[in-house]
Amino acid sequence: MPRLFTALEIPRDAALSLSLLRGGLPGARWIDVENYHITLRFIGDVEGRVADDIANGLDRVRRPAFQIHLSGVGTFGSKKPHALWAGVAPSSELFGLQSEIDRICLRHGAAADPRKFTPHVTLARLRNAASHELAAYLSGRGNFATAPFKVARFVLMSSRESVGGGPYVVEEAWPLSAAGHASTSLPASASDAMRIMR
Repeated sequence: MPRLFTALEIPRDAALSLSLLRGGLPGARWIDVENYHITLRFIGDVEGRVADDIANGLDRVRRPAFQIHLSGVGTFGSKKPHALWAGVAPSSELFGLQSEIDRICLRHGAAADPRKFTPHVTLARLRNAASHELAAYLSGRGNFATAPFKVARFVLMSSRESVGGGPYVVEEAWPLSAAGHASTSLPASASDAMRIMR
């Protein structure tokens, strides 16, 4: 069964900037550029009914599009770093969207995520990277930043267990509206449908 998670996609210009961070660090297994993303909520391996319930819950998210930008690099695993990442500059809209998705997942049967939400793009998995080489890599790229980009949708992605990240498949996508209102392309509410039928 595939592992599920919600995410934001990385646009091409930002992905190109991220790709320039590849290399120069022995012991790093670099993530393919097409697999860059920002995980919003890891859901994991769930039964089909739970996945359907979560997807139906996500259908009701109504939030405006917003802008974010990537900033800085760092690692996970303080004593033995295991992942290299690019950070996301603080964004109240991003945290608001993530919190709503988390509540929907919990309400529909997903296990609680024990990790604090730390928005990032994973760049590489680390294996036995020398501490002095890692420190040199981080210090040389500490001023990394991308231009702001628009977040116009969020997606439900799946992955199968593999070495490293990916390949990831977009299973479903939900648009964020231009002005914070429900998109006109979305189905009418039940009350609207009843009114039309009369």
